[in-house]
Amino acid sequence: MIQIADIETAAARIAGHVVRTPTVPSPGLSELLGVPVTAKLELLQRTGSFKVRGAAAKLLSLSEAERAAGVVAVSGGNHGIALAVMAAALDVKATVVMPRSAPVRAVEIAESAGASVRVTDDMDGAFGLTGRLREEGLTLVHPFDDPVVIAGQGTVGLELAEDAGDLTDVLVSIGGGGLIAGVAAALRATRPGVRVWGVETEGARAMSEALAAGGPVPVELTSIVSTLSAPAVSRLTYAHVSELVTEVLVVSDREAVEGSLDLADHAKVWAEPAAGCLLPAARRVLERVGEGARLGLVVCGGNATTADMIAWAGHFELR
Repeated sequence: MIQIADIETAAARIAGHVVRTPTVPSPGLSELLGVPVTAKLELLQRTGSFKVRGAAAKLLSLSEAERAAGVVAVSGGNHGIALAVMAAALDVKATVVMPRSAPVRAVEIAESAGASVRVTDDMDGAFGLTGRLREEGLTLVHPFDDPVVIAGQGTVGLELAEDAGDLTDVLVSIGGGGLIAGVAAALRATRPGVRVWGVETEGARAMSEALAAGGPVPVELTSIVSTLSAPAVSRLTYAHVSELVTEVLVVSDREAVEGSLDLADHAKVWAEPAAGCLLPAARRVLERVGEGARLGLVVCGGNATTADMIAWAGHFELR
């Protein structure tokens, strides 16, 4: 299990390489949900998502030999962007493997940063190719199955604990579980009374299926939210969620897209559906915990284009 000392070490290591993103009360979301809401704006992070924290922590922990040989990562979008940008900044050669479902913009950004991008038919194929590249000597920077990466993502929770007012419940999106594992570990150590809730989309239920099965299991991926689409969680992230997280809630893709539109309308932030899913989940949390709740939302990323959002809104016949 990741300890607070691991997260504090990661925070010191990545300081100067990442942004300490704003943690702010949101009057618009507070009015929308009817309770005080604080937002941790990781969409304002370098590369547009929290992923740069874990990527930086891992790259800065490598030996000279590992840096010289290069690194490889599999990604549905944001992790690949983060690794490509940070590897370029630290003069490390990077290869990023993405499924065809990854946003075109993510591929373009990773390539423009200097990474070698390999595209596969699906996420299973991406993980398979990544395994073969590791056999050629590249060091894996896994998006979530790595304690150093999880500690890096945990710095989000550390900052939230330091910067937010009094909170009762914090909501965090789940793909492979690296972010929620780190955030939950940080909050358990610093604010033990706060409940942490995970959020997934239908068609990307890797963590909720793992919890039902008693351990990680492969899942079929059908969600449009590629940045949450992990084919399975890891033993490491499963262990953290099963011990530290109150519950994992599942919302539809339509609700996630509508949540992104609500974030734009009410919070004045442009967030991808991986963050938009927090709003419908927040309503369910409020139904369960009742009055007196004070919510924290980790707005994990904003790497969706206007064309993406228009297409999704049109598909689901949203405004």
